[in-house]
Amino acid sequence: MAKSKTSKRYTREFRRELVALHRAGRSIPELSREFGPTPWTIALWVKQADRDGGGGDGGLTTNEREELSRLRREIKRLKMEREILAKAAAWFAQETTPNSKNSSNS
Repeated sequence: MAKSKTSKRYTREFRRELVALHRAGRSIPELSREFGPTPWTIALWVKQADRDGGGGDGGLTTNEREELSRLRREIKRLKMEREILAKAAAWFAQETTPNSKNSSNS
């Protein structure tokens, strides 16, 4: 039977605290042993904090990531609405054509 992978959610405050402790001189492996998150996870938090502070590797800041997610949801919703409107327009166009089966020309 395969193991299910579950991710543990940590609060923003907890992540900020670990980043601050790392910047104060504590090593990532030491923080991992003491507080639980993997060294890889803590390193990602440090990297993201650098980006949010204007440094880092040029990746997206947290605010940019949140905006990107919001915009992707909005695009998905708009595409769905456009599809519904196109189907409705086609249906109404079919209903109003003079040669349609439902119209009576008698």
